[in-house]
Amino acid sequence: MSALVLLAFSAAIGITLLVLGCALPQFNNWWPMFVLIFYALSPVPTIISRRYAGSLDSASSALVEFNIFMTTGIVVSAYGLPVVLAHTPLAMPVIQWGAMGLVMAGNTVVFITILGYFYTFGNEDFDYSMW
Repeated sequence: MSALVLLAFSAAIGITLLVLGCALPQFNNWWPMFVLIFYALSPVPTIISRRYAGSLDSASSALVEFNIFMTTGIVVSAYGLPVVLAHTPLAMPVIQWGAMGLVMAGNTVVFITILGYFYTFGNEDFDYSMW
């Protein structure tokens, strides 16, 4: 139970950092909130992999390797989006560098939380064949 509370608290800290990167008066730009899409998409390949692969602990399969690749691409995209928004070649960037730093810190906290969730609750023996 305490692991679940810790994960919820760390997710709240990460989302708070993301909202601060958008809502502080000196930043006042909500474009970084598109990172939430990556937060929602990042566990999907792992869930698919656990559903259709027999076991993740055995020898690797093409499905498991592809889903790890997809998860890596989603996580890298979540870190790349704020950098691209802050480094636009326009006269004024879309977001400021301080906002990018807060979004990066929020990304780190949220992705560590997602990893912690799969580390904590991922080893349960749950039989999908009962569906």
